[in-house]
Amino acid sequence: MTFEHLIPAPARAEATQSSSFVIDADTTLWAGPGTESTERWLRAALGAALGLSLRPGAEGAANSLALRVDDSLEPEAYRLTVDGDRVEIQGGAGAGVFWGAQTLRQLVGPDAFRRARLRPGAEHSVPACVVEDAPRFGWRGMMLDVSRHFMPKEGVLRYLDLLAAHKLNVFHFHITDDQGWRVEIKRHPKLTEVGSWRSRTRWGHRASPLWQEHPHGGHYTQDDIREIVAYADSLHITVVPEVDIPGHSQAAITAYPYLGNSDVIDTEALTVWDSWGVSPNVLAPTEEVLRFYEGVFEEILDLFPSTFVHVGGDECPKDQWKASPTAQARIKELGVGDEDGLQSWFIRHFDRWLADRGRRLIGWDEILEGGLADGATVSSWRGYRGGIDAAKAGHDVVMCPEQQVYLNFREDGGPDEPMPIAYVRTLEDVYRFEPVPAELTEEEAAHVIGTQANVWTEVMEHQGRVDYQVFPRLAAFSEVAWRQLPAPAERDFADFERRMSAHYKRLDALGVDYRPPTGPLPRHQRPGVLGRPMEGAPPNV
Repeated sequence: MTFEHLIPAPARAEATQSSSFVIDADTTLWAGPGTESTERWLRAALGAALGLSLRPGAEGAANSLALRVDDSLEPEAYRLTVDGDRVEIQGGAGAGVFWGAQTLRQLVGPDAFRRARLRPGAEHSVPACVVEDAPRFGWRGMMLDVSRHFMPKEGVLRYLDLLAAHKLNVFHFHITDDQGWRVEIKRHPKLTEVGSWRSRTRWGHRASPLWQEHPHGGHYTQDDIREIVAYADSLHITVVPEVDIPGHSQAAITAYPYLGNSDVIDTEALTVWDSWGVSPNVLAPTEEVLRFYEGVFEEILDLFPSTFVHVGGDECPKDQWKASPTAQARIKELGVGDEDGLQSWFIRHFDRWLADRGRRLIGWDEILEGGLADGATVSSWRGYRGGIDAAKAGHDVVMCPEQQVYLNFREDGGPDEPMPIAYVRTLEDVYRFEPVPAELTEEEAAHVIGTQANVWTEVMEHQGRVDYQVFPRLAAFSEVAWRQLPAPAERDFADFERRMSAHYKRLDALGVDYRPPTGPLPRHQRPGVLGRPMEGAPPNV
């Protein structure tokens, strides 16, 4: 039965004795108050795929789809009821109704994931069943790095569709780094005029001797960003922007050299970085730099309504600050003790600044160093430890440990994997990932507000490479983020693989260039291009 192949698997799905529901040219769509976004989506996606108009109908009519909000349910919970006469989707709020519609799409079959009908006049039936479901976490996300390799706007919109199809609701948008600044800031136009393009790109890992000898770059205009955010909102996805401070800032310093530590290095000679790794060029700890980034964040807040704003805070080498008379004087003036304290001062400043504007700061777990800002939330990436420490201290946490859910890590140890990076993280490994460490008490565990998979694109030169790394593992991650699963060792991976046999057909219909279960195809391989494979199991830290 189709309802036995759902991903993520729902909390409850049962067949009923009624006949299947047939969607045809006479099927109508009734949408109650608060369900308008799902009504539009059903006509645009399901209607287009099946070649049906789904014209407006009356509440309770036969041969109809009905959408309604039932506030007795949690906001993202839904109840989907299918019988021979009608389909009804009830959700605790608009988001719940929308997730129910995603389940309905899977029940219709792979044809429902295409953009136009394949077989005019073909019958599309939905098995009679009742599905009741609700998510485990409120933050179910994927981070996409578009700084190392730029993804054009249409590709970003496509990834929002893919997240929605897997009931993921946070898109962490990594839009600035050493290798490129990707968002238009009107008061600082050189950030994109200069900072969004690099002259060439290393081909493979940073130790590779190979180069792509042509400029790489691009950026999103502010109208592009508004379009992305509005489209995500229509899919009940929140876009969380990331603007890196005080490290990972070489592109910004190249555009505006006074942002760097010019008393130590010649910042006028810097270029947008063309290699990978951690750049030593970090922001200077001056009031002028604070005012610059306050201006940047003012425009970011205007573009992104998300409560959370990510400020990076990771991998900030302190060598230039140690050598800088300006930085050392600043440490003494502020009384922060050392360079770690100086980084903490940077983060605390923007924690207060964002809080004063009704927003919340989130940063990578290095923001714990030197003392964590009062209102900060931690993205725990170097392992579980940063998240555990933050949760025990009463701070909210998004769990995204690299050893578990970095999808740029290779999926197999075979010799044909393209540019293999780090440890092997198989589909099964991701399925057995547990976001909440057992050592947390119930009260501490409540601070784990969610989880996300991270996608760093140093060796992903185009959309197809991103697809290969992300899928099918994002499907496994989506079930971990959505469902309260058994302990990792007790999870039924064989059942997940069985359900994936149907899900691959959905991914095919969506045009996703996923890694096949049998291994990479010739077009996926990159023979002779150096990666950085690491052997053995990753440390559990």
